[in-house]
Amino acid sequence: MTYSQAVHDLYALGHELHRTAVNKFDLAPMRVLAEALGHPEHKFPAVLIAGTNGKGSTAATLASILSAAGYRTGLYTSPHLVRINERIRVSERAIADDDFSRLFERVRATGEKLAPSGRLPQLPSFFETLTAMAFLHFAELPVQIAVLEVGMGGRLDATNIVEPLVSVITDIGLDHEKYLGDTIAQIAGEKAGILRAGRTAITLAQHPEANEVLGRRMMEVGARAVSAARNMAPVSPGAAALVDLSAGRTRFQLEVLGEEIAVDSPLLGRHQLRNLALAITAAEELNALGFPLRAADVARGVRETRWAGRFQALPAAGRPAIVFDVAHNPAGAWALRAALSDQFGERPRIFVFGAMRDKAIAEMAQILFPTAECVVPTTVENPRAAGAEEIAEAAERTGTRILPGGDVRTALAVAFAEAGKLGSATAGQAVVVISGSIYVVGEAMEYLGIEP
Repeated sequence: MTYSQAVHDLYALGHELHRTAVNKFDLAPMRVLAEALGHPEHKFPAVLIAGTNGKGSTAATLASILSAAGYRTGLYTSPHLVRINERIRVSERAIADDDFSRLFERVRATGEKLAPSGRLPQLPSFFETLTAMAFLHFAELPVQIAVLEVGMGGRLDATNIVEPLVSVITDIGLDHEKYLGDTIAQIAGEKAGILRAGRTAITLAQHPEANEVLGRRMMEVGARAVSAARNMAPVSPGAAALVDLSAGRTRFQLEVLGEEIAVDSPLLGRHQLRNLALAITAAEELNALGFPLRAADVARGVRETRWAGRFQALPAAGRPAIVFDVAHNPAGAWALRAALSDQFGERPRIFVFGAMRDKAIAEMAQILFPTAECVVPTTVENPRAAGAEEIAEAAERTGTRILPGGDVRTALAVAFAEAGKLGSATAGQAVVVISGSIYVVGEAMEYLGIEP
């Protein structure tokens, strides 16, 4: 089987699920599949990370720290920006095309044997298949430790068949309400499904409803609760955090493993301070659990983290300044708004914005669009994508000027042309902000030739 055929057939699984609206959120089929594959998830220790916002940034930072310490580290994240291989990485390197197609064929063949016999109710879904492929890849190499980002929720997510050494729960907000519940408490309950008896659970104080649910669940299962507050950026009494956000980096001093280090992260925005604290705390806990790390490893891993599309600012180079950010829910929109203010002040902004139809488009528009000179609506080729006209309707209700958009290529051309006009008419150069969905950001990066 060729790589292109494997990718095509894998996506067909996702499209079939969308068309038939089959609810695949059940761990029993994933456990049956894993058993038939020889339980690859039992062949490496793992860290499991759930949350609404920041779980990918936390996972990427922790994996980078472990790689800097010399561990062969697996990283499984979702979704991807440009190529699906990005989801499965070992020590920063994406899975090779040949391995991808070989493992897909193996998982599919296993599913095709199990389904007719009734051991599986149907063929494994897109995410079940990809998760099984990641587990097989990590087991084959083998990795010394894997950092796994939960796809959605936690309790019934395919990744949750592992028995993690450490569980991390990032900030919880409203998202995927159709599947996870329409309150913070209900969603927190789903995220809390990754907690394990006697194992370390790392969190930070957040929404009171989430705190209550997580705290109660930790006590019920007997998890060892660890707060990451000790690794938040230092704050002097009555003053702002002693954090330098200049030059496209997040910098501050921090004592880690008994030594003071310079935290120097490429992940921008004050919201990333929480993700950094969670990742660093997880590294410290792993150090105590038999994965020796030095403070220098933490500093290097943070510094060398690669996690594209998360408030990724590109300087002007023959075109307007560009910011990519995958904010796709209201909490992410607020974080983006704050980061834009920190980095660009009052410089005029043009939003190229597209989102999935099931997202809180109107609320995100109310948060972001009033700060913009104009909005260019866009859409991507995805059955879940909102049309550009739906984005335009949301923008219209904010009173923000709307420019004609369309597909991503067309929207970028319109935005760059408008940025040129604004740059010559205002005191500061305009910034083009590409956001609303990871799919929009990924398509824009691919069109502009930017490696994720």
